[in-house]
Amino acid sequence: MRKARAAVVLAGLAVAVAACGNAPTTTTPTESGSASAPAEGAKTLQGVKIEVAAKWTGDEQKNFEQVLKAFSDKTGAEVTYASTGEDTGAYLGPRIQGNNPPDVAILPQPGLVQQYAEQSALKPLTDDVIKEIDTNYTPYWKELGSADGKVYGVLIKAAHKSLVWYRSQAFEDAGVQPATTWDELVKNAQTIADSGTAPFSLCGASGWTLTDLFENVYLSTAGPENYDKLSKHEIPWTDPTVTTALEKIQQIVGKKEFLLDGNSGTLQTDFPTCVSKVYGNKKAAMAIEADFVAVEAVASGAKVGEEAKYFPFPKAGDTAPVILGGDVAVAMKDNPGAMALLQFLASKEGGEIWAKLPGYLSPNKNVSPDNYPDELTKQLGQTIVSAGDAVRYDMSDLAPSAFGGTDGKGEWKVLQDFVRDPSDIKGTQTALEAEAKKAWK
Repeated sequence: MRKARAAVVLAGLAVAVAACGNAPTTTTPTESGSASAPAEGAKTLQGVKIEVAAKWTGDEQKNFEQVLKAFSDKTGAEVTYASTGEDTGAYLGPRIQGNNPPDVAILPQPGLVQQYAEQSALKPLTDDVIKEIDTNYTPYWKELGSADGKVYGVLIKAAHKSLVWYRSQAFEDAGVQPATTWDELVKNAQTIADSGTAPFSLCGASGWTLTDLFENVYLSTAGPENYDKLSKHEIPWTDPTVTTALEKIQQIVGKKEFLLDGNSGTLQTDFPTCVSKVYGNKKAAMAIEADFVAVEAVASGAKVGEEAKYFPFPKAGDTAPVILGGDVAVAMKDNPGAMALLQFLASKEGGEIWAKLPGYLSPNKNVSPDNYPDELTKQLGQTIVSAGDAVRYDMSDLAPSAFGGTDGKGEWKVLQDFVRDPSDIKGTQTALEAEAKKAWK
């Protein structure tokens, strides 16, 4: 699900993702640039075998294997990697049922932590791992890996989802500067439209992009506390705070001249096609999406930092929104090897090894942004750290998948219907609440 979302592709580094395979592959020694091995005396897991399953392939897999190699060098453990493919649940389900799960799994949604915990498929983390989490993460991230008062997982990799990407020439032609507030964004959109360019290329055919847009506006207008309540369906989608957010979004999707190809065309444009319409055929000025837009911009011939630039999602209310997606590491077998690997992945040491490689952002507050290999990644990493307790996880990924993660259903479909007819805010809220009630019952 959400094929591009978990991939953090930064600074114009085009990452070619290979076909996913399910067979475990033994971690191979890395080339120059990997971390040096510690003293032999530190190898406390000599001969222990650990299997790790994650969705990453291609360069993402190679970079993660460098982190696993560093862990192997330190502990003596033999680590193998298995690719789950895009549908993590479809891969893990039969293995759980067959009583043959991997030792460690990397889950692309915190909602899966809840699901597998209810199935007794996860092992609670040891005190040593929890101590590492308490040292390096804010309480919010610890809560994301918890279920029923027990800690099961640690968020190890993040995607920055509070960005607006723009084509610099389009801004220069219209004489506008990056917006810092929602009102400025709407004003800029009108100016850009008047200059003859469509302001926005939205990826409406990919429903998750619309949930990202809503989440940024809602976090900014309603604040972190209400965001948490709505994420858990503790307040209804008919709440006035949702009305306010939809009214803000209506200011964009309610004007056909603001949307490249209009409302109906928007709903036929998927991700990454919407990005290519900004940087490839240059028909639009902006695309609202995460840091992984960079790879699509480069594929369209734009250079990140020059023609392809971004600015933080503008404040629509009192809160500057910082929303992350990411991946949670959990133990599916209760053994010292699995817990030692999770402790390493949660540590400052493990995070900094990974941060030196392309395509990675750390939610670990003690991983200095200075470790990142380029300026763009450093800026995004600093944003995560400076946001502190106000940063929030992608709301739709916290919801039951029937509501927040299924193409053509739940929140995805209702928000697509809203783009099709932005005039009916009350009807949109009623439909969202009905879908939420079904998913949370």
